Amino acid sequence: MPTITVIVLTFNQRQMTLECLATLAAQVGPPFAVLLWDNGSTDGTLAAVSSAFPAVHVHRSDTNLGVAGGRNAAAKLAIETFSPSHLLFLDNDMLLEPDFISGLFEPFRDSATIGQTQAKLRFMHDRARLNDGGGARINYLLWRVTPVGFGEIDLGQYDTVRPCISCGGAMMVRSDVFQKLGGFDMIFNPFGPEDLDFSLRLQQAGYQALFVPRAVAYHQVSHTFGEGYSQEYARHKSRHWFLFMRRHATRFQQVGFYLFGAPYLMVQVIVREGRKGNLKAVKGLMSGAAEYFRMSVLSRGPK
Repeated sequence: MPTITVIVLTFNQRQMTLECLATLAAQVGPPFAVLLWDNGSTDGTLAAVSSAFPAVHVHRSDTNLGVAGGRNAAAKLAIETFSPSHLLFLDNDMLLEPDFISGLFEPFRDSATIGQTQAKLRFMHDRARLNDGGGARINYLLWRVTPVGFGEIDLGQYDTVRPCISCGGAMMVRSDVFQKLGGFDMIFNPFGPEDLDFSLRLQQAGYQALFVPRAVAYHQVSHTFGEGYSQEYARHKSRHWFLFMRRHATRFQQVGFYLFGAPYLMVQVIVREGRKGNLKAVKGLMSGAAEYFRMSVLSRGPK
C-alpha cells in the first residue's frame, strides 16, 4: 500500500492548527501519517497538539525557516521517518471534507506520469464561494496570480479533473518526484511563489499536475497585500516576482511587463499606498527590483 505523509507548517497559530488537525483526524480512506513542522512558535502550539493529537509527529524549529525552507526541512524529516510514497503539503488554515486525502490520492493510481494533485478550495467565511477552483492563472503583463473561479459561487462549473498550475496550500506530490526536483526552490524564501514555481518545474520535467474537485477544503484567507504592506514584505514580493518571471515567462511577456505592466502598477501602488500614508511599501517594491537586477548582473539570473 502506498503511504502518505501530511506536512503541516505552523507559526503561532495554535487554535487554527488544532482545528485543522481535527479534520485530518476525521479522514476516511488510505492510511497516512501527520508531521507538524513548527517554525518557532511561542504560543504553546506543540504542547497543545501533543496533548490533543498524540499520534501527530511534531517537530519545532528553533528559527523560522520560511515557507520553502520549512516545507523542505519537513519533507526531509518525513522521508527519513516514514518513507512515504506521497507527500501532502497542507496549510494550517484549512478545514477538510472527510474524503479530502482519498480524493487527492486517487488519480495517482491511473498514470505514472501524474506527479501532483491539487484540491478545490472554498472560503471558510462563505462556504458557497470558491477560493480556488482549478489552480492559478498567471498574468505576467500585470503581475497578477488569480485562482481559477476566485469568488464565484460553486455551482459545479469547475468539477472536472484537469491540468493546472498547482498552489502549495493543499497539494499532494509523489515523494520521488519531489526529491528529483530538489523540493521547493529556496530562492523564494521566506514566502512565494515557491509553490507555482514547483508546479511549473514539475510539468517541465514531464509530469502532470491535476486539479481534483472531489477533494474539498475550506480556506481561511488572509491577504496582507491588499491591506497595506510593510517595506520588507514588498521587497520580497518584488524580488521574487522578477525571479519567477525570468524563469517562466516568455521573452514577449517579460518585455510587455517592463514596458507597460511595471509603470502602470507602480503608479497604481503609489496612489493606493500614498492614500494610506504607506509610501515605505513603494520603497520596498523598488528595493526588491533593484536587488533582483543586482543579482542578475552578478550571476546572469537564475537558470
